Amino acid sequence: MRLPYNNTVSSVVKSLAEEPQQIFSLACSLIGEDAKRMRILRALTVIGVTVVAVSSVRAATGPLMKAAVLQQYGGPEVLKLQEVSRPEPKDDEVLFRVIAAGVNPVDAYVRQGRLSERGFDKRPMIIGYDIAGVVEKIGAKITKFKAGDAVYAYLPIMRGGGYAEFAIAKEGEMALKPKIDFEKAAAVPLAATTAWQALVDEAKIDKGQTVLIHGGSGGVGHFAIQIAKARGAKMIATASTANQDALKQLGVDQPIDYTTTKFEDVVKDVDVVLNCVRADTLPASYGVVKKGGAIVSITGDPDPAECEKRAIRCSGVMAHPDANVLDELTTLIEANKITPIVSQTFPLADAAKAHQQIETRHTRGKIVLRVADEPRR
Repeated sequence: MRLPYNNTVSSVVKSLAEEPQQIFSLACSLIGEDAKRMRILRALTVIGVTVVAVSSVRAATGPLMKAAVLQQYGGPEVLKLQEVSRPEPKDDEVLFRVIAAGVNPVDAYVRQGRLSERGFDKRPMIIGYDIAGVVEKIGAKITKFKAGDAVYAYLPIMRGGGYAEFAIAKEGEMALKPKIDFEKAAAVPLAATTAWQALVDEAKIDKGQTVLIHGGSGGVGHFAIQIAKARGAKMIATASTANQDALKQLGVDQPIDYTTTKFEDVVKDVDVVLNCVRADTLPASYGVVKKGGAIVSITGDPDPAECEKRAIRCSGVMAHPDANVLDELTTLIEANKITPIVSQTFPLADAAKAHQQIETRHTRGKIVLRVADEPRR
């Protein structure tokens, strides 16, 4: 006699993930039947126990999410899309549902293992330090945000977590998102905060001053131009031939094509130099700054002896998250004083391709990872 498989067994198997107890109910109904049925009973019981075990494991690990995970250091190809446990916010933390994540040169620096040389190694890890998204859940001590808020954040390098469907931030690292799309918002936090802290906090630029920015069309550079312009500075900036139009669109008063012109031949007596490119531009920069002026570099510290000899202030800047800066940036963005430039977007699964582009060192504006669709209004 053949067990009516299609009518009985298939209906039980179909509901295993939700109601494994049905297996045992079936067992009771089958007791006393022939050996064939008993063999099927035993097989189904094993399946049921397995389902219960899997369910228990899932309950223990919690919900899962997709993320670009760094298991080992190396080239862009080491970034692998995987399913990992979704983070749970502590009392002083906010859980983001990430819509977009910015890609920065420092991301590649971490991926290559450069921070491990300083004792920082948290592999397997999720990198990414610019995010824009929606508040999914808040900790008990969070007072400024609520579930459903559209927000953006600059995550600290030592924690990261941006290349994922969900990420953790603290109130001091985030702000309400400006009234722009999520991809543009994700381009802002790290790069624009770096520009702000270099020009406003460190160099203390003022209205009427002249500012030279090396690398004006890049991630930090294009924000620096707009911040300086908003504060009433005259702008000089360098970029390649291909990016001269970008400098003009940003309102640079004196754009310089570094492939055809040495900036030191056409620039003198500036108040501030901001170096956003390799440190090999620094030696020629000391001579173009007026006495009492400043050089700030985000890629390497200026030479203290040169700065002292020329009576100029010099410093290297390592940016850090600051919610107050994000609020300032939001104000400028919504006043149309800052417009983020996003030159390329990639899906999260193509994080490796985004890293290939960022490593060319010739990216206009920012690269952004598209993690999820924008929420419906």
